Amino acid sequence: MSLYEHIQQNKDLFFIDAQTGYAVPVRAFHQSLPIDNRQGLVFIYSDNGIGSIEVLLNFLNSQFTVVLLSTQLHPSFKQNLEALYTPYYIFDPGRVAAFGYNIVAASDSIQLLMRKVPAEYLIHSRIKLLLSTSGSTGSPKFVKLSNDNLVQNAWSILDYMPIKKTDVVPLNVPIVFVFGLSIFTTNCMAAGAILCTNKDILQPDFWTDFTKYNCSTIGGVPYVYEMLQRIGFFKKDHPGLRYMTQTGGILNQALRQEIVRYVTTYNKQFMVQYGQTEAAGRMAWLPQDQLLTKAASIGRPIKNGRFEIDAETSELIYYGPNVFGGYANSPADLSSWNETDKLYTGDVARQDEEGYYYITGRIKRIIKLFGSRLNLDEVELILKNALGGQTVVCTGINDKYLLVSHVNDQLEAEPIKQILKEKLNIHPTVVQVKFLPTMPLTPNGKIDYPALMLNIV
Repeated sequence: MSLYEHIQQNKDLFFIDAQTGYAVPVRAFHQSLPIDNRQGLVFIYSDNGIGSIEVLLNFLNSQFTVVLLSTQLHPSFKQNLEALYTPYYIFDPGRVAAFGYNIVAASDSIQLLMRKVPAEYLIHSRIKLLLSTSGSTGSPKFVKLSNDNLVQNAWSILDYMPIKKTDVVPLNVPIVFVFGLSIFTTNCMAAGAILCTNKDILQPDFWTDFTKYNCSTIGGVPYVYEMLQRIGFFKKDHPGLRYMTQTGGILNQALRQEIVRYVTTYNKQFMVQYGQTEAAGRMAWLPQDQLLTKAASIGRPIKNGRFEIDAETSELIYYGPNVFGGYANSPADLSSWNETDKLYTGDVARQDEEGYYYITGRIKRIIKLFGSRLNLDEVELILKNALGGQTVVCTGINDKYLLVSHVNDQLEAEPIKQILKEKLNIHPTVVQVKFLPTMPLTPNGKIDYPALMLNIV
């Protein structure tokens, strides 16, 4: 059974348009747009609005392979991708033209761009979805995912997620990223309503809608929760909120303690998770009661998944039915599917005696200072814990300097250098500290390291 068919089985599901308040039953989006029945690519530039969702559901229920992309992509990136992959259809809210395409009025509110001369190349039948691993740079490299990958991951998540038929779930994480897509798929299969919104979780308007529609949950990466802590989110109850989910990195100790206090005081739930695009979403989760006792752990594998650690490199390896079918860098790569259940994550990890896993860094997030290897993720965590949860980001400069960027204009450089000297024996002369008014982020809320370095140099 396809992902679309699983979603349609949730017959009481509604989609709410945050702009108008209009609620649409899932059955209303069944074949609601006149699209050709053929093999090909469709580029969906999603803004998480209800129009994007209607288009997505229609194409999930077709022979087309869906390519999810951000509306925020630079126009030149869009042009380059479209020239390379020559999609049959393009959906891009607010866009009125593209070279080589005709405008098709699919409904009163939705228009598609349809290619005048269809490109002819083979797409493997298993490839249902293409997701970028770098959603803000316009990279032509995509992860190939099948219906089975998406469904298997969703069922594994539903095995532990406290989703109810009465839940109203806001799409506060863009669905063009695997965490947002995973939130979308699991809740479409089990929740009561999806609030389609492009409002940022740190904007007051988002919380106005959150209260208005009695939303049940939010999701975010560590930086999002750090910012929520800064604006006082955890100082009061939010009555409709039942549970929160987090992925994309390790929470610092001070923030974990604040979250545990909050969920204990107000009877909420908080789940740490770990995932990658290549696994169609999440691969591990940590129960709330382990937030303090298993500090910094990603938990244990999801149902039907398992981990092992490479004896030589300490790289974490995942096995499961949600592992992708390879990468596509051009249309030629779409003709093949690499059948495997094994994923090299690129993360360095360890396992404790009770079977819980800990990410200690990325293989590529390593610099050398005076010939000594330094794991930048570990350095960040040490600084965040020592500074009481301050937001800091560590990068390397030509293997000569350690750069520590932060967003607190009251934070002095000397305490940072002293912590690094005491805990890691890093000499202060190789540490540079820089204040930034705002930290550059990717559209899914993670630190944008390339943009950060451009800002520095």
